[in-house]
Amino acid sequence: MEIMSFNIARKRMVAEQLVGREIKDQRVLQVMSEVPRHHFVDSGLWIRAYEDGPINIGWGATISQPYIVAFMLEALELQTTDKVLEIGTGCGYQTALLAHLAKTIYTIERVKELFFKARQNLKSLGLRNIVLKLGDGSLGWKDYAPYDAIVVAASAPLIPKPLLEQLAEGGRMILPVGGEESQDLVLVKKVQGRVLEKTLLPCRFVKLKGQYGYMKE
Repeated sequence: MEIMSFNIARKRMVAEQLVGREIKDQRVLQVMSEVPRHHFVDSGLWIRAYEDGPINIGWGATISQPYIVAFMLEALELQTTDKVLEIGTGCGYQTALLAHLAKTIYTIERVKELFFKARQNLKSLGLRNIVLKLGDGSLGWKDYAPYDAIVVAASAPLIPKPLLEQLAEGGRMILPVGGEESQDLVLVKKVQGRVLEKTLLPCRFVKLKGQYGYMKE
């Protein structure tokens, strides 16, 4: 596919899959119309990069469906001054989107091969407000806490306690919670020290592995 074809496919993705499903945040729509999703998958999968569904990126991980990515970003109500923690860097696509929407992104990936792949993908786009870590994302990243927003790209049986502790007052976190077959996207807000939870929609993600997720298999 040529660059023009990618641009057309990306704009169609935004119009049909996002606007068509009532994603309204103009900043989210703009960044998803600009960041090259195909850049984050192997060249043999470029033709599928803008399809309405997830894509397998190896090592038991996926790049999420564009609508789900947009839905989660919109729900976080990100500000340009926000410090964000991302759990599950994957190939780096959502990380790149976050980098355009917030001030600084701290992102953790537990799979070494994906960590290095994401680092290269993000470096080649010239993004400089991202700090990557190889490790157990369920523990969060205490060194840079608290965070204005936390986004988790893998499902946990319960909301990991360290992530709740590292969420700033007034902060928002979104993550899939549930069992292997049935999960829900949950939006968490910390208000005056209280943790408020709201279930948004059913979903299906890969498992969050680690001490506060599913133990490594």
